Amino acid sequence: MKRRQSRWEFLCVLQRAWSAALALGAVSALFATGAQAQEMPKTLAEAAAMERADRLPITDFYSTPSNLSATKPGDLLRKEAFAGYSLPKGATAVRILYHSLDATGQDVATSAAVLIPAGTPPPAGWPIIAWAHGTSGVGRLCAPSAMKDVYYGDEGLMPMVAAGFAVVATDYHGLGTEGAHQYVNKIAQAHDVVYSIPAARAAVKSLGSKWVADGHSQGGLAAWGVAEAEHDLKDPEYLGAVSVAGVAREADFFSHLSNTPGVGFYLAFMAAGIHARYPEFNPHDLLSDSVLEHYADVTTKGCFYYGFATYAAAPSGTLLRSQWEKSVWIHRFFEGNAVGNAPIGGPLLVIAGAADQTVPIEGVRAAVKQICAAKQPVTFRSYPGLDHDPTMEKSTPDQLAWIRDRFAGKPAMSNCAGGG
Repeated sequence: MKRRQSRWEFLCVLQRAWSAALALGAVSALFATGAQAQEMPKTLAEAAAMERADRLPITDFYSTPSNLSATKPGDLLRKEAFAGYSLPKGATAVRILYHSLDATGQDVATSAAVLIPAGTPPPAGWPIIAWAHGTSGVGRLCAPSAMKDVYYGDEGLMPMVAAGFAVVATDYHGLGTEGAHQYVNKIAQAHDVVYSIPAARAAVKSLGSKWVADGHSQGGLAAWGVAEAEHDLKDPEYLGAVSVAGVAREADFFSHLSNTPGVGFYLAFMAAGIHARYPEFNPHDLLSDSVLEHYADVTTKGCFYYGFATYAAAPSGTLLRSQWEKSVWIHRFFEGNAVGNAPIGGPLLVIAGAADQTVPIEGVRAAVKQICAAKQPVTFRSYPGLDHDPTMEKSTPDQLAWIRDRFAGKPAMSNCAGGG
Protein backbone atom coordinates (compact mmCIF):
# COMPACT_ATOMS: atom_id res chain seq x y z
CA MET A 1 0.00 0.00 0.00
CA LYS A 2 1.53 3.28 -1.10
CA ARG A 3 1.72 5.83 1.68
CA ARG A 4 3.40 9.07 2.62
CA GLN A 5 6.78 8.86 4.29
CA SER A 6 6.42 7.65 7.87
CA ARG A 7 7.43 9.90 10.75
CA TRP A 8 10.24 7.53 11.76
CA GLU A 9 11.81 7.69 8.28
CA PHE A 10 11.47 11.46 8.51
CA LEU A 11 13.23 11.63 11.89
CA CYS A 12 15.88 9.06 10.92
CA VAL A 13 16.90 11.33 8.04
CA LEU A 14 17.02 14.20 10.50
CA GLN A 15 19.27 12.29 12.90
CA ARG A 16 21.68 11.24 10.13
CA ALA A 17 21.79 14.78 8.80
CA TRP A 18 22.54 16.23 12.22
CA SER A 19 25.35 13.72 12.68
CA ALA A 20 26.80 14.72 9.33
CA ALA A 21 26.48 18.40 10.19
CA LEU A 22 28.27 17.96 13.51
CA ALA A 23 31.02 15.92 11.86
CA LEU A 24 31.56 18.77 9.40
CA GLY A 25 31.51 21.30 12.20
CA ALA A 26 28.70 23.24 10.59
CA VAL A 27 25.02 23.03 11.40
CA SER A 28 24.33 24.67 8.04
CA ALA A 29 25.37 21.36 6.49
CA LEU A 30 22.09 19.97 7.76
CA PHE A 31 20.14 21.83 5.16
CA ALA A 32 22.67 21.15 2.43
CA THR A 33 22.23 17.38 2.75
CA GLY A 34 20.67 15.92 -0.40
CA ALA A 35 18.45 13.47 1.48
CA GLN A 36 17.40 16.23 3.81
CA ALA A 37 16.35 18.44 0.92
CA GLN A 38 14.22 15.64 -0.51
CA GLU A 39 12.66 14.30 2.67
CA MET A 40 12.27 17.14 5.17
CA PRO A 41 10.10 20.27 5.09
CA LYS A 42 12.54 23.16 4.82
CA THR A 43 9.86 25.82 5.28
CA LEU A 44 6.58 26.25 7.03
CA ALA A 45 4.86 26.36 3.65
CA GLU A 46 6.32 22.97 2.75
CA ALA A 47 5.35 21.51 6.12
CA ALA A 48 1.84 22.87 5.77
CA ALA A 49 1.58 21.35 2.28
CA MET A 50 2.66 17.94 3.60
CA GLU A 51 -0.01 18.05 6.28
CA ARG A 52 -2.64 19.40 3.93
CA ALA A 53 -2.08 16.48 1.54
CA ASP A 54 -3.03 14.03 4.30
CA ARG A 55 -5.73 16.07 6.00
CA LEU A 56 -9.45 15.42 5.94
CA PRO A 57 -12.01 18.09 6.90
CA ILE A 58 -13.20 18.55 10.47
CA THR A 59 -16.94 18.29 9.82
CA ASP A 60 -20.00 18.71 12.02
CA PHE A 61 -19.55 15.05 12.95
CA TYR A 62 -16.95 16.18 15.51
CA SER A 63 -19.17 18.75 17.24
CA THR A 64 -20.29 18.11 20.81
CA PRO A 65 -23.95 17.04 21.03
CA SER A 66 -26.25 19.19 23.13
CA ASN A 67 -27.35 16.13 25.11
CA LEU A 68 -23.87 15.10 26.30
CA SER A 69 -24.85 15.56 29.95
CA ALA A 70 -27.71 13.10 29.49
CA THR A 71 -25.27 10.30 28.58
CA LYS A 72 -22.54 8.53 30.51
CA PRO A 73 -18.85 7.76 29.81
CA GLY A 74 -18.55 5.05 27.18
CA ASP A 75 -21.84 5.88 25.48
CA LEU A 76 -21.87 6.15 21.69
CA LEU A 77 -22.94 9.63 20.64
CA ARG A 78 -22.63 9.42 16.87
CA LYS A 79 -21.29 7.12 14.16
CA GLU A 80 -20.67 7.20 10.43
CA ALA A 81 -19.20 4.74 7.95
CA PHE A 82 -16.14 6.34 6.36
CA ALA A 83 -14.41 5.33 3.14
CA GLY A 84 -11.71 8.02 2.97
CA TYR A 85 -8.83 6.16 4.65
CA SER A 86 -5.94 4.25 3.09
CA LEU A 87 -6.61 0.82 4.58
CA PRO A 88 -5.45 -2.74 3.91
CA LYS A 89 -7.40 -4.33 1.07
CA GLY A 90 -10.92 -5.23 2.14
CA ALA A 91 -10.74 -3.41 5.49
CA THR A 92 -13.45 -0.90 6.38
CA ALA A 93 -13.83 1.96 8.85
CA VAL A 94 -16.44 3.60 11.03
CA ARG A 95 -15.94 6.91 12.77
CA ILE A 96 -17.42 7.28 16.23
CA LEU A 97 -18.06 10.11 18.66
CA TYR A 98 -18.39 9.03 22.27
CA HIS A 99 -18.69 10.27 25.84
CA SER A 100 -15.39 10.41 27.71
CA LEU A 101 -13.84 12.27 30.65
CA ASP A 102 -10.92 14.68 30.82
CA ALA A 103 -8.19 14.58 33.45
CA THR A 104 -10.40 16.31 36.01
CA GLY A 105 -13.39 14.03 35.42
CA GLN A 106 -15.34 16.55 33.35
CA ASP A 107 -17.62 15.22 30.62
CA VAL A 108 -16.21 15.57 27.09
CA ALA A 109 -16.93 14.26 23.61
CA THR A 110 -14.07 12.34 21.98
CA SER A 111 -13.77 10.99 18.45
CA ALA A 112 -12.17 7.80 17.14
CA ALA A 113 -11.81 5.64 14.06
CA VAL A 114 -12.78 1.97 14.26
CA LEU A 115 -10.79 0.00 11.69
CA ILE A 116 -12.32 -3.37 10.81
CA PRO A 117 -10.34 -6.18 9.13
CA ALA A 118 -11.30 -7.75 5.84
CA GLY A 119 -13.14 -11.04 5.85
CA THR A 120 -15.51 -12.79 8.22
CA PRO A 121 -15.10 -12.14 11.94
CA PRO A 122 -14.31 -15.12 14.18
CA PRO A 123 -17.20 -16.60 16.19
CA ALA A 124 -16.37 -14.46 19.22
CA GLY A 125 -16.08 -11.31 17.13
CA TRP A 126 -13.01 -9.39 16.06
CA PRO A 127 -10.35 -9.18 18.78
CA ILE A 128 -9.80 -5.52 19.68
CA ILE A 129 -6.66 -3.43 19.98
CA ALA A 130 -7.41 -0.08 21.60
CA TRP A 131 -4.78 2.08 19.88
CA ALA A 132 -3.25 5.16 21.53
CA HIS A 133 -1.35 7.28 19.02
CA GLY A 134 1.82 9.29 19.48
CA THR A 135 2.18 13.04 19.10
CA SER A 136 0.20 14.42 16.18
CA GLY A 137 -0.07 17.98 17.50
CA VAL A 138 -2.31 19.83 19.91
CA GLY A 139 -4.68 21.67 17.56
CA ARG A 140 -8.15 20.48 16.66
CA LEU A 141 -7.03 19.83 13.07
CA CYS A 142 -4.51 17.19 14.28
CA ALA A 143 -6.99 14.35 14.85
CA PRO A 144 -5.73 11.08 13.30
CA SER A 145 -9.30 10.20 12.29
CA ALA A 146 -9.16 13.33 10.13
CA MET A 147 -6.07 12.08 8.26
CA LYS A 148 -6.12 9.77 5.25
CA ASP A 149 -3.58 7.37 6.79
CA VAL A 150 -5.05 7.71 10.32
CA TYR A 151 -1.67 9.33 11.06
CA TYR A 152 0.42 6.20 11.70
CA GLY A 153 -0.27 4.38 8.43
CA ASP A 154 2.04 1.39 8.03
CA GLU A 155 3.98 2.32 11.15
CA GLY A 156 2.35 -0.42 13.20
CA LEU A 157 -1.28 0.63 12.80
CA MET A 158 -2.29 -0.91 9.47
CA PRO A 159 -0.26 -4.08 10.15
CA MET A 160 -2.49 -4.57 13.21
CA VAL A 161 -5.58 -4.41 10.99
CA ALA A 162 -3.99 -6.67 8.39
CA ALA A 163 -3.19 -9.16 11.17
CA GLY A 164 -6.90 -9.59 11.90
CA PHE A 165 -7.44 -7.17 14.77
CA ALA A 166 -10.14 -4.54 14.92
CA VAL A 167 -8.39 -1.34 15.93
CA VAL A 168 -10.26 1.29 17.94
CA ALA A 169 -8.09 4.37 17.40
CA THR A 170 -9.06 7.25 19.67
CA ASP A 171 -8.13 10.79 18.67
CA TYR A 172 -8.01 11.99 22.31
CA HIS A 173 -10.28 14.80 23.41
CA GLY A 174 -9.45 18.14 21.80
CA LEU A 175 -8.10 16.59 18.61
CA GLY A 176 -10.99 16.72 16.18
CA THR A 177 -13.47 17.52 18.93
CA GLU A 178 -14.03 20.86 20.62
CA GLY A 179 -12.03 21.88 23.69
CA ALA A 180 -8.38 22.10 24.64
CA HIS A 181 -6.28 18.96 24.15
CA GLN A 182 -4.66 17.83 27.42
CA TYR A 183 -1.48 16.72 25.68
CA VAL A 184 0.60 13.93 27.26
CA ASN A 185 -1.81 13.61 30.16
CA LYS A 186 -1.87 10.04 31.43
CA ILE A 187 -5.30 10.23 33.05
CA ALA A 188 -7.07 12.07 30.22
CA GLN A 189 -5.69 9.85 27.49
CA ALA A 190 -6.36 6.66 29.50
CA HIS A 191 -9.98 7.76 29.87
CA ASP A 192 -10.23 8.26 26.11
CA VAL A 193 -8.85 4.78 25.45
CA VAL A 194 -10.98 2.97 28.03
CA TYR A 195 -14.26 4.65 27.07
CA SER A 196 -13.68 4.12 23.35
CA ILE A 197 -14.23 0.38 23.78
CA PRO A 198 -17.94 0.21 24.78
CA ALA A 199 -18.74 2.95 22.26
CA ALA A 200 -16.99 1.05 19.47
CA ARG A 201 -18.82 -2.16 20.36
CA ALA A 202 -22.14 -0.29 20.19
CA ALA A 203 -21.23 1.08 16.76
CA VAL A 204 -19.74 -2.07 15.21
CA LYS A 205 -21.56 -5.28 16.15
CA SER A 206 -18.83 -7.53 14.73
CA LEU A 207 -16.38 -6.53 17.47
CA GLY A 208 -15.64 -9.06 20.18
CA SER A 209 -15.58 -8.44 23.90
CA LYS A 210 -11.88 -8.96 24.65
CA TRP A 211 -9.38 -6.16 24.20
CA VAL A 212 -5.86 -4.96 24.82
CA ALA A 213 -4.42 -1.44 24.85
CA ASP A 214 -1.39 -0.53 22.75
CA GLY A 215 0.24 2.86 22.41
CA HIS A 216 3.40 4.62 21.23
CA SER A 217 5.09 7.74 22.63
CA GLN A 218 2.24 9.94 23.92
CA GLY A 219 0.17 6.79 23.52
CA GLY A 220 2.80 4.75 25.37
CA LEU A 221 2.09 6.83 28.44
CA ALA A 222 -1.65 6.45 27.78
CA ALA A 223 -1.36 2.65 27.57
CA TRP A 224 0.52 2.56 30.88
CA GLY A 225 -2.24 4.77 32.29
CA VAL A 226 -4.83 2.26 31.09
CA ALA A 227 -2.92 -0.51 32.90
CA GLU A 228 -3.03 1.52 36.11
CA ALA A 229 -6.72 2.39 35.69
CA GLU A 230 -7.61 -1.26 35.15
CA HIS A 231 -6.22 -2.12 38.59
CA ASP A 232 -9.35 -0.46 39.96
CA LEU A 233 -11.76 -0.91 37.04
CA LYS A 234 -11.11 -4.65 36.82
CA ASP A 235 -12.76 -5.00 33.42
CA PRO A 236 -12.91 -8.80 32.90
CA GLU A 237 -12.57 -8.31 29.14
CA TYR A 238 -9.31 -6.36 29.42
CA LEU A 239 -6.26 -8.56 28.72
CA GLY A 240 -3.28 -6.23 29.12
CA ALA A 241 -1.38 -3.28 27.66
CA VAL A 242 1.64 -2.54 25.49
CA SER A 243 3.55 0.69 26.16
CA VAL A 244 6.05 1.61 23.43
CA ALA A 245 8.54 4.44 23.95
CA GLY A 246 6.30 6.14 26.50
CA VAL A 247 7.40 9.18 28.47
CA ALA A 248 8.35 7.93 31.92
CA ARG A 249 10.41 10.63 33.67
CA GLU A 250 9.17 14.02 32.48
CA ALA A 251 11.59 16.29 34.36
CA ASP A 252 14.50 14.65 32.57
CA PHE A 253 12.46 14.54 29.37
CA PHE A 254 12.05 18.33 29.29
CA SER A 255 15.77 19.01 29.73
CA HIS A 256 16.57 16.36 27.12
CA LEU A 257 14.27 17.97 24.55
CA SER A 258 15.81 21.36 25.11
CA ASN A 259 19.25 19.97 24.37
CA THR A 260 18.41 17.72 21.42
CA PRO A 261 18.38 19.33 17.96
CA GLY A 262 15.16 19.14 15.99
CA VAL A 263 12.70 18.09 18.68
CA GLY A 264 12.11 21.34 20.55
CA PHE A 265 8.60 21.66 19.17
CA TYR A 266 7.53 19.04 21.70
CA LEU A 267 8.14 21.62 24.43
CA ALA A 268 5.63 24.02 22.91
CA PHE A 269 3.12 21.17 22.74
CA MET A 270 3.89 20.28 26.37
CA ALA A 271 3.27 23.86 27.48
CA ALA A 272 -0.12 23.75 25.76
CA GLY A 273 -0.92 20.46 27.48
CA ILE A 274 0.00 21.75 30.92
CA HIS A 275 -2.09 24.88 30.36
CA ALA A 276 -5.04 22.75 29.21
CA ARG A 277 -4.84 20.79 32.46
CA TYR A 278 -3.97 23.73 34.72
CA PRO A 279 -5.35 27.01 33.29
CA GLU A 280 -3.37 28.88 35.95
CA PHE A 281 -0.13 27.79 34.29
CA ASN A 282 1.48 30.38 32.02
CA PRO A 283 3.55 28.92 29.13
CA HIS A 284 5.92 31.86 29.69
CA ASP A 285 7.12 30.08 32.84
CA LEU A 286 8.42 27.15 30.77
CA LEU A 287 9.33 28.42 27.32
CA SER A 288 12.02 30.86 26.26
CA ASP A 289 11.07 33.99 24.35
CA SER A 290 12.28 32.47 21.07
CA VAL A 291 9.86 29.56 21.49
CA LEU A 292 6.99 31.75 22.68
CA GLU A 293 7.32 33.87 19.55
CA HIS A 294 5.81 31.03 17.51
CA TYR A 295 3.82 29.28 20.25
CA ALA A 296 0.37 30.43 19.12
CA ASP A 297 1.02 29.28 15.56
CA VAL A 298 2.35 25.79 16.31
CA THR A 299 -0.48 25.07 18.74
CA THR A 300 -3.31 26.17 16.42
CA LYS A 301 -2.24 26.35 12.76
CA GLY A 302 -0.42 23.07 12.18
CA CYS A 303 0.53 19.68 13.54
CA PHE A 304 3.67 17.52 13.82
CA TYR A 305 5.49 18.62 10.65
CA TYR A 306 4.50 22.25 11.11
CA GLY A 307 5.90 22.20 14.64
CA PHE A 308 9.12 20.62 13.44
CA ALA A 309 9.64 23.14 10.65
CA THR A 310 9.01 26.03 13.02
CA TYR A 311 11.76 25.12 15.47
CA ALA A 312 14.11 22.95 13.36
CA ALA A 313 16.88 25.53 13.34
CA ALA A 314 16.49 26.64 16.97
CA PRO A 315 19.83 26.28 18.81
CA SER A 316 19.77 23.53 21.41
CA GLY A 317 19.83 24.62 25.02
CA THR A 318 17.84 27.78 24.32
CA LEU A 319 14.26 26.54 24.50
CA LEU A 320 13.52 26.50 28.24
CA ARG A 321 13.22 29.54 30.45
CA SER A 322 15.62 29.85 33.34
CA GLN A 323 14.27 28.28 36.56
CA TRP A 324 11.34 26.70 34.72
CA GLU A 325 11.47 23.78 37.12
CA LYS A 326 10.25 25.98 40.00
CA SER A 327 6.71 26.25 38.61
CA VAL A 328 4.22 24.58 40.95
CA TRP A 329 1.98 23.72 37.99
CA ILE A 330 4.76 21.90 36.19
CA HIS A 331 5.46 19.90 39.34
CA ARG A 332 1.80 18.99 39.67
CA PHE A 333 1.78 17.93 36.04
CA PHE A 334 4.82 15.71 36.60
CA GLU A 335 3.29 14.14 39.70
CA GLY A 336 0.03 13.35 37.91
CA ASN A 337 1.84 11.69 35.02
CA ALA A 338 4.39 9.61 36.93
CA VAL A 339 4.48 5.91 36.05
CA GLY A 340 6.01 2.99 37.88
CA ASN A 341 4.72 3.98 41.32
CA ALA A 342 1.15 2.63 41.05
CA PRO A 343 -0.17 -0.95 40.77
CA ILE A 344 -1.45 -2.18 37.46
CA GLY A 345 -4.27 -4.46 36.39
CA GLY A 346 -3.28 -7.25 34.02
CA PRO A 347 0.05 -7.79 32.29
CA LEU A 348 2.10 -4.95 30.82
CA LEU A 349 4.67 -5.09 28.00
CA VAL A 350 7.05 -2.11 28.01
CA ILE A 351 9.18 -1.48 24.92
CA ALA A 352 11.96 1.06 24.43
CA GLY A 353 14.60 1.82 21.81
CA ALA A 354 18.18 1.98 23.07
CA ALA A 355 18.95 4.86 20.68
CA ASP A 356 15.74 6.81 21.25
CA GLN A 357 16.50 10.51 20.76
CA THR A 358 13.06 11.68 21.92
CA VAL A 359 12.29 9.54 24.99
CA PRO A 360 15.62 8.35 26.43
CA ILE A 361 15.62 4.71 27.47
CA GLU A 362 17.09 5.48 30.90
CA GLY A 363 13.80 6.96 32.13
CA VAL A 364 11.83 3.99 30.85
CA ARG A 365 14.26 1.57 32.52
CA ALA A 366 13.91 3.44 35.82
CA ALA A 367 10.11 3.19 35.71
CA VAL A 368 10.30 -0.52 34.87
CA LYS A 369 12.74 -1.10 37.72
CA GLN A 370 10.32 0.64 40.06
CA ILE A 371 7.33 -1.43 38.98
CA CYS A 372 9.43 -4.60 39.12
CA ALA A 373 10.34 -3.81 42.72
CA ALA A 374 6.61 -3.76 43.46
CA LYS A 375 6.36 -7.26 41.92
CA GLN A 376 3.96 -6.19 39.18
CA PRO A 377 3.44 -8.33 36.03
CA VAL A 378 5.67 -6.44 33.60
CA THR A 379 7.84 -7.53 30.68
CA PHE A 380 10.51 -5.14 29.38
CA ARG A 381 12.13 -5.31 25.96
CA SER A 382 14.76 -2.98 24.58
CA TYR A 383 15.82 -2.71 20.96
CA PRO A 384 19.49 -1.87 20.29
CA GLY A 385 20.18 0.93 17.83
CA LEU A 386 16.56 1.99 17.33
CA ASP A 387 15.33 5.57 17.63
CA HIS A 388 11.89 6.68 18.75
CA ASP A 389 9.65 5.84 15.79
CA PRO A 390 11.69 2.94 14.38
CA THR A 391 11.13 1.24 17.73
CA MET A 392 7.37 1.25 17.06
CA GLU A 393 7.73 0.01 13.51
CA LYS A 394 10.35 -2.67 14.10
CA SER A 395 8.77 -4.04 17.27
CA THR A 396 5.28 -4.44 15.78
CA PRO A 397 5.69 -8.19 15.12
CA ASP A 398 6.75 -8.71 18.74
CA GLN A 399 3.82 -6.62 19.97
CA LEU A 400 1.40 -8.69 17.91
CA ALA A 401 2.90 -11.94 19.16
CA TRP A 402 2.51 -10.78 22.77
CA ILE A 403 -1.06 -9.64 22.08
CA ARG A 404 -1.99 -12.94 20.42
CA ASP A 405 -0.77 -14.78 23.52
CA ARG A 406 -3.07 -12.67 25.68
CA PHE A 407 -6.08 -13.52 23.51
CA ALA A 408 -5.03 -17.17 23.59
CA GLY A 409 -5.16 -17.13 27.39
CA LYS A 410 -1.45 -17.78 27.83
CA PRO A 411 0.14 -16.39 31.02
CA ALA A 412 2.39 -13.35 30.61
CA MET A 413 5.85 -13.97 32.01
CA SER A 414 7.61 -11.15 33.84
CA ASN A 415 11.30 -10.79 33.05
CA CYS A 416 12.12 -8.44 35.92
CA ALA A 417 14.82 -10.77 37.26
CA GLY A 418 16.63 -10.74 33.93
CA GLY A 419 16.36 -7.00 33.43
CA GLY A 420 14.75 -7.24 29.99
